[in-house]
Amino acid sequence: MSVVSEQIPTEPISAVGVLSSPSKAPDDYFVVAQTTDGSDADLWKDGLFKSKVTRYLCFSRKPGPDVVEDVKLTDIKDALPEGFVAVQETLDTNEAAMRKRRLCVKISPRAVAHTAVFDIRVLGKSKFHLLNYTCMGEINNMGIWYRKGEVPHLPSSQERFSRVPSDVPSDIERRTSSRPECERQSSSGGSTVAAMDDVPFGIAQRFYDTPKEMQQVNLMGITIKSLAEIEEEVSRGRNARLQLPPLARNAKQTVSGL
Repeated sequence: MSVVSEQIPTEPISAVGVLSSPSKAPDDYFVVAQTTDGSDADLWKDGLFKSKVTRYLCFSRKPGPDVVEDVKLTDIKDALPEGFVAVQETLDTNEAAMRKRRLCVKISPRAVAHTAVFDIRVLGKSKFHLLNYTCMGEINNMGIWYRKGEVPHLPSSQERFSRVPSDVPSDIERRTSSRPECERQSSSGGSTVAAMDDVPFGIAQRFYDTPKEMQQVNLMGITIKSLAEIEEEVSRGRNARLQLPPLARNAKQTVSGL
């Protein structure tokens, strides 16, 4: 007999573990404390004697970089399936997770995983079956069932930033749409004429005029003079030599000859 399964959860399972007590579950973990018919879902209990040791499945759907792509339940003596890791210890006490069986999970990056495990349930002794679920095996006359589905891939940061709403014009569109405000159609042929085409451009007259005298600039003790100032000093020196008396000129020449 089958029962209709509930709607698949929106997020895949990202981690699977085993607890010694349902009250010690880590944050963001869901504990499978009961079977689908309301019985205790303890995976360690003995059928004849009541044991003080308990084990419960738990899992998390907290979004992260990895997802649980597949799960298997094998015998403790069997070889570990390729690509799987074993849940060997409890999350709360670091004790042995199971006695005779071993829970194995396959972790894959969410970006490359196509399918993943979305839900895990424990069925009791009833003859009901869950639609769209697969049985991975039995422990203590209880079946462990899981449901898989397609992984919803989150858009990357580059894709989010590259998406531009259709009602928001791009920078190129804004520049293009604003151009007709500065242009007009010529009456003759229909060619586009820019609004600045009729504005005359020229250099102000004051930039053509050169100053007659340049102000001397003293830079680190060096006086910068204009060409007119240099020629004027040379001319003054030449006139001063011509105005010396003959005797002084002859004496100067004699000294220079020595």
